[in-house]
Amino acid sequence: MRALIVVAHPLEESFTHAAAARVKATLERRGLAVDLIDLYADNFDPRLTAAERRAYFTAPHDYSAVAGYADRLRLAQKLVLVFPQWWFDAPAILKGFFDRVLAPGLAFTHAPGGGLTPLLTQIDALWVVSSTGAPWWAARLVMGDPVRRQIARGVKPWICPKATFRMLTLHNMDRFTPAKGSVFLDRLEQAFQRF
Repeated sequence: MRALIVVAHPLEESFTHAAAARVKATLERRGLAVDLIDLYADNFDPRLTAAERRAYFTAPHDYSAVAGYADRLRLAQKLVLVFPQWWFDAPAILKGFFDRVLAPGLAFTHAPGGGLTPLLTQIDALWVVSSTGAPWWAARLVMGDPVRRQIARGVKPWICPKATFRMLTLHNMDRFTPAKGSVFLDRLEQAFQRF
């Protein structure tokens, strides 16, 4: 079983990286092969190029500029996204990963007559580990949990519709304490025992 973790945070000492490390260690202890993509360390360019956009509806789609990521995604049976929420959204670099790597010919094909046909059907779990400065009630009740909706309703159904989905979020990071972080990391370890 192979899991792919995609991390999006510019600071190596961030809580996001600590969470990714805990998830990776937990999965490896369970015997899973784990591949980790650190988008910032890779200096991933999130900008969809003019050529990529022009070719979006042309088969076969040319995703040679992101072929290494495409190959790693094809091998994944489980996908974990680890990132902070900034302004109630995923970091731009992760959105760029969606735009450039979750592309036609790799993540889906355009179905005749409209719609999309998912291609990453080998992925049986798509989980999100996130944090936000806002308290839970602001993220959910005031903003409507936009990141959860984007990934659960706007990404997963079109690339791996049968995958399980779970989102684990540490809220109120603006009032972060090491004790609060430790409790959340332990919660991640317990959750990923059943991933």
